[in-house]
Parts: sequence; C-alpha cells; structure tokens
Amino acid sequence: MNKQALMGLFCLFSLSIFAQNADYALYIGTYTRKTSEGIYVYRFNAKTGELTPLSITKQIANPSFLAISPNKRFLYALEGQNGDSVRAFMIDKTSGQLTTINSQQTSGKGAVHLQVDKTNKWLILGSYRSGNLNVFPIKPDGSLEKTSQIIQHVGSSIDTARQKQAYVHSINISPNNRDVFVPDLGMDKIMAYTLNEETGQLSVNTAADAPTKPGSGPRHFTFHPNGKLAYVIQEMGALITGFHYINGILTPFQTISTLPDDYKGLKWSADIHISPDGKFLYGSNRAHESLAIFSIHKKTGQLTLVGYEQVRGHTPRNFAIDPTGNFILVANQDSDNITVFKRNKKTGKLTFTGKEISISSPVCLIFYKL
Repeated sequence: MNKQALMGLFCLFSLSIFAQNADYALYIGTYTRKTSEGIYVYRFNAKTGELTPLSITKQIANPSFLAISPNKRFLYALEGQNGDSVRAFMIDKTSGQLTTINSQQTSGKGAVHLQVDKTNKWLILGSYRSGNLNVFPIKPDGSLEKTSQIIQHVGSSIDTARQKQAYVHSINISPNNRDVFVPDLGMDKIMAYTLNEETGQLSVNTAADAPTKPGSGPRHFTFHPNGKLAYVIQEMGALITGFHYINGILTPFQTISTLPDDYKGLKWSADIHISPDGKFLYGSNRAHESLAIFSIHKKTGQLTLVGYEQVRGHTPRNFAIDPTGNFILVANQDSDNITVFKRNKKTGKLTFTGKEISISSPVCLIFYKL
C-alpha cells in the first residue's frame, strides 16, 4: 500500500475516532402516568446536537430522577407509583443499555432526588412528601442493600399552604465527598450533614445550615467547578442565591431573581446548572417557560443577567448542559418534548436548533460518555 493510501486510511480512522468521541448516551427519566414506557436512552452527538433513539427500559413505574455512579458502571432511578423505591441498573459501556440489578423500598413517599458518593459505596435519597433522607449501602456489584439510615426533617415556614411541613428537594454531595447539603422547600433552609465515607452515616452539622429568604422554597443546588462557590434556586421565590463555600460553610453573597422585573405570573422555578467552563449559570422557570441566563464573575462569583430563552415547551422541570458545553437540552414535562439549544460559549446565550424529540412527561436528563 502506498503512502497516499495509508494517509487516507489514517484520516478516515481519525475521523471515526473523533466522531465516536462526540457521542454520549442521554438517559431520560419520565413519569409513566400518561404514555411513557420507562427510561429512554438516546445517542446524542455533541458536535451536531442530533438525537438518535437507542433503547427503552420498560416495566418501571415513574423512573423520574436518575443518578450515575462516579465509577460510571451503574445507574440508579427513583421509581414507584408513590415514589417509594429505588432501582439499580448495570450500564452497558458500548450501547448504554440498562440491565436491572435490584431494587429497594425507601422509608418515605415522593422520592425526588438521589446522589451516589465518590467511593461508590453509598446512595443518599431524598423524599419530598415525607421530608426525609435515606442512605442505602451499595455492594461492589452495584446492587443496593436495605436502608442503613433514615433522617427525618421537622419544620415549616411562612407559607401555610405550601410550607406546613418539611419537604426535602435535593441531595448535594460536595467535591470533598464529606459535606452534604439538602435544600428543604418547606423549611426554607439548606440543611447540612457530614458523610462518613467508611460507615455511610450522615451526622447533622447544624452550624453549617444555611437559611434562605422566608417563603422562597429552596429546591435544586449546584457547586461551581472551582469548588469555592455554590448556588441554590428557590422554587417559590424564583430566586437564586450564591454562596461562598469555605471549610464546609456556605456564606451567602448575592440573591437575584430568575424572572423579569415586570413579570406578574406564577413563580415556579425548578432546575439550576453551571457551564463546564464555570462562566455561565442557567436556571429554569416553569410557567414563564424559560431558561434564565447569568454570567458568573470569575473572582467574586457575582451573577449578572444575560437574558432569557423560551424553552419551546411547557414546564421545564429539568435541563442538562452536555459535557462539552456545546448544547443545552430541556425536558418540558407538560408539553411532552425535549428541545435542543446551541450554546454560545462566549456570551452564554442560546439558540434553538429546531431539533426536538417527543417523550411523554420527561423529568430528568443525564449524559453518559459512550
């Protein structure tokens, strides 16, 4: 074979590897109350924004929020008609297909969020309706053991219709794998815990609790890539609060609205994410049907509004930034669609690509590198 032919084969091989490197599995958690069949798996190309169906994991009721273990071997899904159990799956590294390992009952109702610690030994789950936490030991094969610890939140806040009791809304394990922060919508407080990596036990760290504005309803939470900042979105107040995160303590430095000043409709914020480069923060507004876009000051962490992007759907409960930072995908729960937006990495602004897929009641999006 001559040199020109060899170079041609090398180029084709390089292009093939490059194309493969752009591919991710997109796992889509749903409510199966209408026509959804379970967890949907799509191939996502992070260069083009194209979505191609791969598989459906069926016979699972309401596999809403999902979490992938840090070792990338297992996926865990909340499930049950009342959000009262959690299921473990093995991930096929090539196809992204899921195979059930086992499931366990929770001690609560309305399971809403979960996360696996960095040792891959402990899964922490939060239940909204019962306002409590469950810790599940994870065996080396990814299977879940029965709950090893239950923590019950007790408290309320000023909105007697929506905050008459504790409502746990998300689980957030810090980069050091020790500090665990749990926003509670009913208590208007981010509850703080310390995780023992060896035993899986959570101990209360009252000194690190972070109250939020009364009536604001803290919901989802994210750490900045620099590990020194954190932000929480507040559902009822349509607010984002920024914190300096130092030595396990959250110190607030800014609270900013996720909505235009002249907006008079329902305040119903939901999800929050930061771009991989740490330069922009996005928050979703249900009812306003938008993503709010903020720039993040490199030194101070202060947020500055960039603008809003309509999500081309209804009730953006969850969204995800692909790991390359090229695209944002929005799960519009009540319009049964997932819309794809191109992200300008310099300005943070979004452009609708015209690409979307129809999935009944999508409520969680999570990427996995194929």
